[in-house]
Parts: sequence; C-alpha cells; structure tokens
Amino acid sequence: MKPLESQSKIPYVVGSKSPTAVAINSASKAGEWIKSRLGLVKELNTKVSAQDLVTDVDKGAEAMIRKLILTHFPDHEILGEEGVAPGAAASVEALTQASRSDYLWIVDPIDGTTNFVHGFPYFCVSIALAYKGEVIIGVIYDPIRDELFVAEKGKGAYIHGKKSVVSEESSLEDSILAVGFNPDRDYALPVNMKGITALSGEVRSLRAAGSAALHLAYVATGRLSGYYEVGLNVWDVAAGVLLVTESGGKVSDTVGNSYHLGVRNLVATNGKIHDELLESLKVADATGL
Repeated sequence: MKPLESQSKIPYVVGSKSPTAVAINSASKAGEWIKSRLGLVKELNTKVSAQDLVTDVDKGAEAMIRKLILTHFPDHEILGEEGVAPGAAASVEALTQASRSDYLWIVDPIDGTTNFVHGFPYFCVSIALAYKGEVIIGVIYDPIRDELFVAEKGKGAYIHGKKSVVSEESSLEDSILAVGFNPDRDYALPVNMKGITALSGEVRSLRAAGSAALHLAYVATGRLSGYYEVGLNVWDVAAGVLLVTESGGKVSDTVGNSYHLGVRNLVATNGKIHDELLESLKVADATGL
C-alpha cells in the first residue's frame, strides 16, 4: 500500500479512495442513523460516573464507522471511545497501544451522549485521522443541524464548503467561551470549576453545551472565541483541534505547550485571546497540570 502525498508532503490518499471522503461518508451515515434513534435508546449504562453515559446507539454507531473505514483501509488502526475501558489510565494506555500504527483513526461515535439520551439537540459524530501522531484529517458532523465541518492539514477548514475562520475578539472581556462540566467528579470537575469561577468574571459570557467536539467546531467557525476544559480524551478533541488550527486559531494544553494526541487538558482559541486565557487559568490554579 503506497500513500500518495499532498503538496504539503503529508499523505492523504491511500489506495483508490480519499480518506477524507471516507471520513465524511462515515460521519454522515452514522449521524443520520443516530438521529433516527433519538428517543429509542434500549440500553443505557454508565462508565466513570453516573454522569458518564453510554448507550446501545453509541456502540452501534461505532461499529458502523469501523466497518466503513476498514472496508477501504483494512491495515489502519482505529481508536474508538466505545472500545476503551472507562477512566483516564485506560484512555492513555489505549492511545499508546494504538499509536504504534502509522495511520490511526480516532472516533467518537456520539460526542455528547448525555445530551442525546435526554433529547437535548447538541451532539455529533467526530472522526479524525492521524499519520505518525499528527492529525491530518478532521470531520465533525452535527446531524440535528445537518452541519458538516471538515479540515485537512495544510488545506484549511470548511463548513459545507464555506471556508471556516476564527473570530476577531482580542480580549477576554469581549469573548464568549465554552467550558465543560467533566464527568470525572473526583479530579477534573473540581479543577474545571476553578476555571469556570475565575473566567465568569472576566469574559462576556460562558457556554457549556456538553460536546467538546462541537465546542471546538464552533471556535473554528467563529461562533465561540475559545474553549477550555480539563480531563478530555483524544477522541473528544482530535478532529476539532485540526478544525481550529486550520481556521487560523490556536490550541495548546492549559499551560501553553503545543497540542499532541496525549493532551487531556485543553485550551483552544482564536489565537488573539490565548495568552490572556492561559494566564487567567494559571492565576486560578485551574490548569490541572
């Protein structure tokens, strides 16, 4: 199997079908099926806490995505949320094992499962492809709004074919930030609450809609100025991180180090407010690091 290389020397096409097309098709097909299952959940279980839910629909969607990807790229590795045991340690170990493959697909079949279970219309399918540890394709599909966000490394990011660009706010006081109420009640949530408390007095407004992937997609499209959360998993953010950076934004860990697949404490912004946000988190002891 010989990869063809893009102008930026990053392989995008393996075999006869574009990985981007496979990601788009997989996300859209899974998303439409997920939408059809709203209100029809048959199996509901919890993972790390009573707030961390998984359903038969999550499992079914991931199985569908795996089948579609492996049909075209049988030699690639797939890291999907539903194939990993609960907890941070298991997530780290799963990423370490999966990263031994040059080509790694990173899949969250439903980012925002709690929203899905309760009928709150804010959830999505997130699919990323990493090559030797670097995300080169990111696709997020919101089936409720029929919004498709696509990014390719070095080629920009788009929403339904329209170029995606981050917002212009240059200070926290003019910004709308997204935050998360992490299901890890013992560690991540208390740290996040420190950040939320500090930021609430510094920004125009805060939003917490319950999907890390869609929060990142909204930063990429300029709907949000930034997003912060401690305790995330790679499948929550991999696709969204590429969307933000390819839209002109900036992503780092909570103390300013460059993003890599192992980052669990994340700050993503339009770039203009990044340093100010990092400083606020530092002062509030809300970095988690």
